[in-house]
Amino acid sequence: MKLVRNEILHRQSNILIEFNHSEGWLYVNWRGYQNYDTVVSGCEKILEILLEINCTKVLNDNTNVEGIWSGASRWVGQDWLPRMQAAGLECFAWVYSPSAFSRLSADKTLSCTEDQSFIKTFYDIEAASDWLRAC
Repeated sequence: MKLVRNEILHRQSNILIEFNHSEGWLYVNWRGYQNYDTVVSGCEKILEILLEINCTKVLNDNTNVEGIWSGASRWVGQDWLPRMQAAGLECFAWVYSPSAFSRLSADKTLSCTEDQSFIKTFYDIEAASDWLRAC
């Protein structure tokens, strides 16, 4: 069996965006401390790539996120996620960070999101991946 590597589409110190060819989804690995500006720039890059490659699934991995980033929660929930859905996003698997503060920020984002039908949260990558495969 040939090992298929993810294709790196964008890399910065706080975010890595890859396309998983074998699964057909974007894998987004957020890293370290985030703030309003890093979240907005990262999210806009994800949207740009989603449109560019015509992808419908995202595995949003917050496993390596530290601290609180709730200053961006309202923007993500009310502005970005609806634009992602309008761009064709059908399934958004969100893996929580072990950091309680980061989880609170994610939950605050979801509380600001009118249509959550395409979003599901997880505590591990395996469960998120299984859900995305069935999505």
